[in-house]
Amino acid sequence: MHAVWTICKREINAFFDSLTAYVLLVIFLGISGTFTWLFGQGDLFFVGQASLNTFFQVAFWTLFFFIPAVTMGMVAEERRSGTLELLATKPINDLQIVVGKWLAAWGLVAIALGFTLSYYATVAQLGPIDHGATISGYIGLLLVSAVYVSLGLFASSLTSNQIVAFLLTLFFAVFLHLLFGEMTSVLPEPLANVTSFLDLQGHFQTMSRGVIDAAAVLYVGTLTVLGGLAATVSLKSRSWH
Repeated sequence: MHAVWTICKREINAFFDSLTAYVLLVIFLGISGTFTWLFGQGDLFFVGQASLNTFFQVAFWTLFFFIPAVTMGMVAEERRSGTLELLATKPINDLQIVVGKWLAAWGLVAIALGFTLSYYATVAQLGPIDHGATISGYIGLLLVSAVYVSLGLFASSLTSNQIVAFLLTLFFAVFLHLLFGEMTSVLPEPLANVTSFLDLQGHFQTMSRGVIDAAAVLYVGTLTVLGGLAATVSLKSRSWH
């Protein structure tokens, strides 16, 4: 556990020692804040209820690009610069490297979402708000982010080019919450039920309405673990060569 924490701190320090974390945080907060306040509070005047639904939908898509930008260089750049081989000389295994990097990237997302709690506090002062749905929405964003981070690390472990890693992560994510969702409407019912369950966006929308289903959490957790294991196997493959 000490090795994992060491890797995690190393990555977080690297984020904030460069401009990467600050630029991405400003972009994320700027986009989500703009849409939340300019377009998200119409319901307050029409139905008398404040809501963060617009924020959750915007944050979902912003994280779609935010997280690949965070993870694209976490392994790819180390592979390119040769520091990944230096890590191999330390008393740390590939799984610990992946877990440490995953915690760092996921932690940065949690920090970004933590700043948006000010939206929650302010909107709650404007009118009655469904606190359960809001908390569930934040949990949904964290769970979806966990999957994105795992996919991002896997993509980054496959190449030494950060742009390729970024595009690969987007490609993987498209299957989980675009392709499966679109396939549901054109497939026969048995297969449509399967693709509906595999649709990550559908699970998030359910969570943002205040419903956290155990099957959805299990699905998200499985994807996260599989992505992490795939990244670990990819790292191990360098020793096979």
